[in-house]
Amino acid sequence: MRFKPLHDRVLVRRLEEEEKTRGGIIIPDTAKEKPMQGEVIAAGPGAVDEKTGKRIALDVRVGDRILFGKWSSTEVKIDGQELVIMKESDIMGVIEDAAVTRKAA
Repeated sequence: MRFKPLHDRVLVRRLEEEEKTRGGIIIPDTAKEKPMQGEVIAAGPGAVDEKTGKRIALDVRVGDRILFGKWSSTEVKIDGQELVIMKESDIMGVIEDAAVTRKAA
């Protein structure tokens, strides 16, 4: 099934966090929180400005790795995958790869 978000909504796949702490302690499944990082897999065309009627493009793109709030999304299941839908305003930021940043500088 194909899914296309409307307006300023994005479809995100949660990225699993490490099962071990830096000190080597393994975290059991029952103690884990749901990850707050994800990858944008679909994005809407953008919101429409109420005054001018012009579309405002989104700042995030498909493939961006993002950080979002714990309670800022709606969980859905599409083709057996657990995904989340949220508004762009619920996204705190895009995680940029350190290697890419060094090349650009």
